[in-house]
Amino acid sequence: MLILLSPSKGQDFEQHPLQQHSQPVLLKESQTLAKELKKLKPQKISELMSVSEKIADLNYERFQSFKTPFKLGVAKQAALAFKGDVYAGLEAPDFSAENWSFAQKNLRILSGLYGYLRPMDLILPYRLEMKTRLKNSRGENLYQFWGNELTDLMNKELKENDFVVNLASNEYYKVVKPKLLKSPVLNIDFKDTKGGKTRIISFYAKKARGMMARAIIENKVEKMEDIKALSFDGYQYRGDLSSELKWVFERPQPAAKS
Repeated sequence: MLILLSPSKGQDFEQHPLQQHSQPVLLKESQTLAKELKKLKPQKISELMSVSEKIADLNYERFQSFKTPFKLGVAKQAALAFKGDVYAGLEAPDFSAENWSFAQKNLRILSGLYGYLRPMDLILPYRLEMKTRLKNSRGENLYQFWGNELTDLMNKELKENDFVVNLASNEYYKVVKPKLLKSPVLNIDFKDTKGGKTRIISFYAKKARGMMARAIIENKVEKMEDIKALSFDGYQYRGDLSSELKWVFERPQPAAKS
């Protein structure tokens, strides 16, 4: 089984509580992208990424100092470095040794710069969304740069009777070629109900993706059907709202905090 997550814009490189680490499997490709990005002036970065001058200057310096191999103290494990709603739900800093082992085997984070990350893979601070239209040696954007590479990697890792749990955003999942995968892909929506209306609320859904990934990791789930039994933060599987490979987990919408 493989669980797919998106990265986050927010990142934290202040603490390094975990000594175990690995290097990204597509680091050579990341170096190729970094070489292209080093050529860009801050103003161009600002235009390309639609970010402020301050953020553009910061990322210009980051690209200029991009060096491999990564080392603890400068780089940090991906699952610990990313901060945001999804990673607040994942709560990787609280993983047990067993959870880290299971996650390293089964959890993958899709990334514009790094492509395909395991939780313990070291990364440097960066900003490069998958949708960025960065012209490169392989095409007009990052989807063309990564091509079938991430899908091919997934196929190498997937075994007979395996499956993929897609908890990534549409922006990042678009880099995967589902029709070329040798295993089925399970998509999950998280919905909240209030006043008789059931809908996806982005803030809650993002955190729920991380919580679902954590629940799978904590329970060492190996069969797709066993995911239906998972419940967390009020979310439960709703068969009446689900289809074969498009499942819905629903809960009563929590009251707003005063």
